[in-house]
Amino acid sequence: MKRQVIFTLVLSGLSFGVIDSAVTKDKSTNQTELIDLQKEREEELCKIEEEKYLLELHYEEELQNFLDALGFRESGNRYHITNKWGYMGKYQFGRSTLKGLGFKVTKEEFLNNPQLQEEAMMALLLHNKEKLQKYIDVFDGQTVNGMYISESGILAAAHLGGQGSVKRYFKNGKVFKDGNGTKITSYMNKFSGYEIKLKPNS
Repeated sequence: MKRQVIFTLVLSGLSFGVIDSAVTKDKSTNQTELIDLQKEREEELCKIEEEKYLLELHYEEELQNFLDALGFRESGNRYHITNKWGYMGKYQFGRSTLKGLGFKVTKEEFLNNPQLQEEAMMALLLHNKEKLQKYIDVFDGQTVNGMYISESGILAAAHLGGQGSVKRYFKNGKVFKDGNGTKITSYMNKFSGYEIKLKPNS
């Protein structure tokens, strides 16, 4: 009888040991799975952040390419130039446009400050985008009169002839020309296709 009790206790102990071992193994397995899952999530988040960074970098490069192309067309990317009508700098700004954007500077101050010229250009782009947003929403990616329309082309055309000339073109087909006889449609076509994403804090 005593031996039977001892044997039973031994068996019980072994059983509890097996159960405890199984539970410990399950806990370890679950913990490993949780760690793996957390690692996968972290890797996925890193991948998403990397993709976002690369996309933002792409838009920055596209914007710079757009500005350089427009600046080259306007002045050969020369900051210190003034044309015969008094338009100044890399992007050929008029005094009234600068004043309207809140830049109260002398001609000399403007011509000798490339950073200021770039800031003025960004301010103008953002201003024109705000005023022309509904036209961008409607026509971006469309073909009008055989010409592909994009946001960058619309903004370039507005730089040449003002936002009003762009609105008139889309409303009644009237094509504005500047003092050199350059049509806004030539700018709209030449500078189309740049993937620019302007933000208020750009």
